[in-house]
Amino acid sequence: MQFSELFMMTLKDIYYAERQLLKALPKMARAAQNPKLKQAFTEHKEQTQGQVERLQRVFETLGKRAQGQTCEAIQGLIQECEELLEEATQPSPVRDAGLIACGQAVEHYEMARYLTLIAWAEGMNQPDIVKLLRETLTEEKAADKLLEDLASRSVIAEAQAAA
Repeated sequence: MQFSELFMMTLKDIYYAERQLLKALPKMARAAQNPKLKQAFTEHKEQTQGQVERLQRVFETLGKRAQGQTCEAIQGLIQECEELLEEATQPSPVRDAGLIACGQAVEHYEMARYLTLIAWAEGMNQPDIVKLLRETLTEEKAADKLLEDLASRSVIAEAQAAA
């Protein structure tokens, strides 16, 4: 395998993941009880659409057609969220805490992928691609921080009080 093939494989992986999240985030928003959590998932869906568009520009920069490659990791993370919603059928602070955990797991996966792709794009001397990927990484870090803040400030306290 060539390095460029590895880069493309990883790029296709995150492209697939982002597109799957476009489907999952509205479900997570509907399932959230906490209004701030609901808003966070809704706003991140809008950001994710922009991230997909940036990834399409990365593909264009490389002269390739944007296409995904099945990402077992993201499928597993989304499945975990679906299992949570099957177990916690009623809106509650506890379910919100679980949704935050699911959201953060996804964000951490995405951040790992983007950090890798940025390092590789730097090594490939692709500054335009680095810029696009860094913009997305910044958004992913902000989404993770928001979820962390929600967890520590309100949702966890509510979940513990409900227990």
